[in-house]
Amino acid sequence: MELLLQLLLFIKMNDLSPVQEYYKDKTIFITGASGFMGKVLLEKLLYSCHSLKEVIIICRPKRGKTPETRLEEMFKLPIFQRIRDERPHMLKKVTIYQGDVTYDLLGLSGDSLKHVVDNTNIVFHMAATLKLEGNLRDAIDMNLMGTQRALNVAKQMKQLEAFVHLSTAFCNCDQEVMYEKVYDFPHKPEDLMRLAEWMDVKTLDAITPDLLKPHPNTYTYSKRLAELLVRDHYETMPVIIARPSIVSPSAYEPVPGWVDNLNGPTGLMVGAGKGVIRSMLIDTRHKSEVIPVDYAINGLCVIPYQFTTQKRPVDVPVYNITCADHRKMQWGEVIELSKKIGYQYPMEAGLWYPDGCITTNKFHHNINVVLFHWLPAYLIDFMLFILGQKRFMIRVQNRISVGLEVLQFFTMRAWYFKSDAYASLWNMLTEADRKNFNMDMDPEETIPMYIESCVQGGRQYLMKESPESLPRARRQLML
Repeated sequence: MELLLQLLLFIKMNDLSPVQEYYKDKTIFITGASGFMGKVLLEKLLYSCHSLKEVIIICRPKRGKTPETRLEEMFKLPIFQRIRDERPHMLKKVTIYQGDVTYDLLGLSGDSLKHVVDNTNIVFHMAATLKLEGNLRDAIDMNLMGTQRALNVAKQMKQLEAFVHLSTAFCNCDQEVMYEKVYDFPHKPEDLMRLAEWMDVKTLDAITPDLLKPHPNTYTYSKRLAELLVRDHYETMPVIIARPSIVSPSAYEPVPGWVDNLNGPTGLMVGAGKGVIRSMLIDTRHKSEVIPVDYAINGLCVIPYQFTTQKRPVDVPVYNITCADHRKMQWGEVIELSKKIGYQYPMEAGLWYPDGCITTNKFHHNINVVLFHWLPAYLIDFMLFILGQKRFMIRVQNRISVGLEVLQFFTMRAWYFKSDAYASLWNMLTEADRKNFNMDMDPEETIPMYIESCVQGGRQYLMKESPESLPRARRQLML
């Protein structure tokens, strides 16, 4: 019986769909594999493209842990459970090198550099700093110069078929409608890279507000310049630009609701659920621009396949990885549904009852912030000081304040994206590939199920609160 099962598994694994056949015997190089989207991409390639030859990733030491140790810990995460159960041999196809996009040649040298440039067929450049409030020097070093360094390594790759650069759908925020093309900008990437090299941080910070206009933060600004850099390499390299919108927890793969950071809507959901965030500036009439991470990653996997099997476009290919317009919900609907589901799956030991205020009035919002954010924070820290305990609430509120101020740019205006190229990915897939690489957002009636998985995912994967604690949390909510 066991021999029969192994035979059936062998037959199934060798019955490849067109996209899976494309990845057969391919070597993929990924920067940023330790990030949220990077982890999901790595898992998806190993699981669904199981005939690939190798996946090479780079990682820097962190908190005293070597890259190898970090990879071992990554493989223990819930998202790799199905690989551990069904295809554990695929984990051996991952090669990790110590590397960093802030170093020339990504920190690679000798045998490691030779192995990368001699064998790589596809590059996914995903490494970036996502700090919307970060300083310009770091954003340029990671997002702009890091892209230049990745391109410099890719230029040496002898078998390169596709270089996929991960950007953001919001990098052209001065456009009323954002099409799938690279928009010109007065600033040249090369000038900004030289500026960041010789100018001290204090002076650069002083001129940052004028440099950024019309961009709200260093993240979208540096990403826009990086797109120009990538575009300028299109004549000589197979470069592609992919722009996801706000990436949210997984819908189905590898596990529903998986997330590993507090960025974007998940952070707001958890903060509100804990009663820490009591007021937010959101125009509830506008549609939410979010896409589940698994849908975005499935699109990324299909992009190199389309690029290499169709006629090379005249201009650099750009994909706006966004949810289809007819599948989007207004922020108001999302918030009300999230509140309802949040009451069913409450957080443990919340600071306050999870029922904050949503407004478009900045004056009203600022009053709420003073009364319900800062005053409780100072009161709690004062009590902790009296009791001789470590104070933390003012520090937490500082981070929340900065985060909310940055996010309001995205939640207080309408966004319009054209995603024809991204839609074409789905249209070209066979039925087998549509099952393997689902990018078709589910009908509206399943959205409540998705939000429920997001709430539970934030509770379980971010707050580390087990499902067994739900009865106690519900009793606490009723008090």
